[in-house]
Amino acid sequence: MPAEATGPAIRRAGPDDAVALAALKLATFRETFIEGFGIPYPPADLARFETETYSPAKATSEITDPAHATWVCEDADGALLAYAHCGPCKLPHPDVTAGSGELYQIYILKSAQGMGLGRDLLRLSLDWIAEIYPGPQWLGVWSGNLKAQRFYRAMGFSKVGDYHFMVGDHRDDEYIYRRG
Repeated sequence: MPAEATGPAIRRAGPDDAVALAALKLATFRETFIEGFGIPYPPADLARFETETYSPAKATSEITDPAHATWVCEDADGALLAYAHCGPCKLPHPDVTAGSGELYQIYILKSAQGMGLGRDLLRLSLDWIAEIYPGPQWLGVWSGNLKAQRFYRAMGFSKVGDYHFMVGDHRDDEYIYRRG
């Protein structure tokens, strides 16, 4: 009898995931914003942002910080396909309090999109935020990412403000979304 096929598995990230997670974060950022949306980031700004944001050391510090949570989705061979990362809210909105939680990132490799991983990762993240940071849930989304905005609205979020997300010295126009 053939072995039953299993789909991707979602689990909390651990320190041993740092190198693969950093590579996944970089790959999904590039797929989304450079290849997908074609944002022409100045090369020096992009290089600085990627070095500061997507290093294994940065991933390790996020994974091991008890104020943060990171989930990864892996295929049957253990290759990472998607992730979500959340923690205390850093968004510049007057209603954000010290006890507010934020979904920082949720990204899926293009090859794994359409499998429901985003919805599953979002639910896990929002459940964790509700437990650790009771109150409204927050996230930021790029102003040009209409697909993500529709997804977040379908999950009960509303746009409540805007801010600039810095990629080096380049400013991306972002929206602040809140649920609850």
